[in-house]
Amino acid sequence: MVVGDASVEIDLLVIGAGPGGYVAAIRAAQLGQNVLIVDKSEVGGVCLNRGCIPSKALISAAHQYNSMNHAADVGITAKELKLDFSKTQKWKASIVQKLTGGVAALLKSHKIQTFKGEVMFINEQEARVFNENESPRYKFKNCIIATGSRPIELKAFPFGGRILSSTEALELEEIPQSLIVIGGGYIGIELGQMYAKFGVKVTILEGTATILPGFETEMTKLVAQNLKKLDVEVFTEALAKSVEKTDAHVTVTFAVKDEEKKITADYVLVTVGRRANTDGELGLDLIGIKLSDRGLIEIDEHCKTNLPHIYAIGDVVAGPALAHKASYEAKVAAEVIAGQSSQIDYKVIPAVVFSDPEIASVGLSETEAKEKGYTVKTGKFPYTGNGRALSIQAKEGFVKLVADQETGLILGVQIVGVEASNLIAEMGLAIEMGATLEDIALTIHAHPTLGEMVGEAAEAGLGHAIHQINK
Repeated sequence: MVVGDASVEIDLLVIGAGPGGYVAAIRAAQLGQNVLIVDKSEVGGVCLNRGCIPSKALISAAHQYNSMNHAADVGITAKELKLDFSKTQKWKASIVQKLTGGVAALLKSHKIQTFKGEVMFINEQEARVFNENESPRYKFKNCIIATGSRPIELKAFPFGGRILSSTEALELEEIPQSLIVIGGGYIGIELGQMYAKFGVKVTILEGTATILPGFETEMTKLVAQNLKKLDVEVFTEALAKSVEKTDAHVTVTFAVKDEEKKITADYVLVTVGRRANTDGELGLDLIGIKLSDRGLIEIDEHCKTNLPHIYAIGDVVAGPALAHKASYEAKVAAEVIAGQSSQIDYKVIPAVVFSDPEIASVGLSETEAKEKGYTVKTGKFPYTGNGRALSIQAKEGFVKLVADQETGLILGVQIVGVEASNLIAEMGLAIEMGATLEDIALTIHAHPTLGEMVGEAAEAGLGHAIHQINK
């Protein structure tokens, strides 16, 4: 209870209820901490409400719709295929509601206090939480900052109306006729390809020389080919310069190799990255939290900031803005606060793009391994050689294992193809446990499954592949 303006004492204040914050709160509660978690929006954060989950739901629906339109090869035809996008959106919303409701129930079951509102630091061990109705003060022993990130807004393309961020792109009530996507990174490709499968005319403008920069070309070229099959027009090394808006359309002016072009569409979607939520009224500057030049909170290997009782995790710290990275850091921070000897190790953080085909990577690429001084050998197996892949019409892609020539130690894995997002998990575990090519080759994989390709790739790396010619 609050007496006057006195502070309520708690063990841990968690700011942000996304996949970093809520995981930190639950783990801390499991370890005996009295926890308050605060978020100005819904539990689950961007991931569950406006990012990972709703986008993957719509991507799944788009894939099903596209597959049904091309089912004649397996003898399935229909007179008429209809899309009720409003019903699709309701289905997506039901998934979000189920998951966020589940998180809320988990918080309650662990007796975690929740507060819907914002936080302002008073000093390094006190904060005021507030909303329209109340503004209590709390004195905390420790605090975890997990405020996440938001889409970067370009000055020439301010969000609103027909200029969309990823948030609005996931909430459209009707399928548009055409869409321009500024940014060919993973968000732009995922959402652009999704809408293209729903029949939208999509144009993608990417500033670098290739889509999905950060992934090797041998991985991204299959995605590029499928974009072309969907009649998606992709401009690389393209600079978006300005936009003209009417009530019904937008016209974007952009330059490609000094040649100016214009294109008109129903909407323009801006996906050029995300910015950490470290500004605003939180008051990090007031208490002296150290930030990088990019506005990220600097932490050590225990997720601890320059202040001894304040920790930071997720999109507000350096590294890829991934939900699973945030959840991993959350558990480390909670365990350190509880006195355990936990620390972060980023060697095995998988990266996944839910494009078509899917892309997944963990550990080092071949190029990265060579740059680190390894003598590398690789094992590669194509989806075309796998019976399960062919039976589900998924012949595009490959599994590639990168290993140390001398020891056979697996350094990294890249997978392109259907279910790459699920197949990568085995290889994350393999790298974490220090497995070699021989370990994977000796592991019996069930037949007929996509997982067999992992074993086949390991055998190829050892020089005795069974279902392909050894080079």
